[in-house]
Amino acid sequence: MYTTKQKIHKDKDAEPSEFEETIAQALFDLENTNSELKSDLKDLYINSAIQVDVAGNKKAVIIHVPYRLRKAYRKIHVRLVRELEKKFSGKDVILMATRRILRPPKKGSAAQRPRTRTLTAVHEAMLEDLVLPAEIVGKRIRYRVDGSKIMKVFLDPKEKNNTEYKLDTFSAVYRKLSGKDVVFEYPITDA
Repeated sequence: MYTTKQKIHKDKDAEPSEFEETIAQALFDLENTNSELKSDLKDLYINSAIQVDVAGNKKAVIIHVPYRLRKAYRKIHVRLVRELEKKFSGKDVILMATRRILRPPKKGSAAQRPRTRTLTAVHEAMLEDLVLPAEIVGKRIRYRVDGSKIMKVFLDPKEKNNTEYKLDTFSAVYRKLSGKDVVFEYPITDA
């Protein structure tokens, strides 16, 4: 298993779980067998992976990648997700950058936290990562009479073929990671 150890780097030298090792093994196999992904996957690794239940009997695999490698992963996102979904048949694969949320500074402290480390900014960035390769073209927040709120996110219709079957997965994964209810739709165009 030495070969898969280089494909997963956990914080504080924690031991990877069995599921994370299977994901790392799948990445290692792709690097060795797939000629078009070989050069792109050579220096890439993951931080962690979890499995989430989606509506029905479907499951989703969330793979957390290091923040500084997110651009490299975005270049090969479509091909990599397609290959991983073949390996884990019946499961939707989602790649997300690992981000940290910092608490607000104490009163009287001169230190300031970066805007990208606030709860709101991290949740917005997670939403962007989640729907890749589609882009978000609009958002609406609907407040109900009982005080609950639901966010509607409108995705770019150009990527409808690649993402339409994953809309339930997107909602379930975002609820699991952030605790917020989101509905994904495509804008209605007048033709």
